[in-house]
Amino acid sequence: MPYTHLLVPTDGSELSSAALDQAIGLAKALGAHLTVLHAQPPVPLPILGMGDAIDPVTVDALVRASRESAEAVMTAAVAHVEAAGLEPRQQAVEHASPHAAIVEAARSLGCDLIVMASHGRRGLEGLLLGSETQKVLATSPCPVLVVR
Repeated sequence: MPYTHLLVPTDGSELSSAALDQAIGLAKALGAHLTVLHAQPPVPLPILGMGDAIDPVTVDALVRASRESAEAVMTAAVAHVEAAGLEPRQQAVEHASPHAAIVEAARSLGCDLIVMASHGRRGLEGLLLGSETQKVLATSPCPVLVVR
């Protein structure tokens, strides 16, 4: 089955950049579309719910910094794809569960392959925190290529 639309979630890390490189090569070889996705978690509600304990200016600064970080990640990823000669689609979402955002995007955009990094949590940390990649693998509507 030839893949025609690749979804590449990115968080700006070195490993997600490696996944983006793999996706670029694959998209070029297949003549496929490529969509870059960044799922930014919202500012934690416990921080926002502290009322008078936190200055509203601080909350605004946290929200602004979070948005600026997301924009920087997307700008860098899109520029990297464009430099490789492709015209990427892009989607940035705010979502509390990155794996759910990835799966929802794959479904809604009609992607037929997700290319993503494995951040390699092992041992107790992996057991307690779980892996976003594992969660995507378990719930994805399409195949997932995991880049290590």
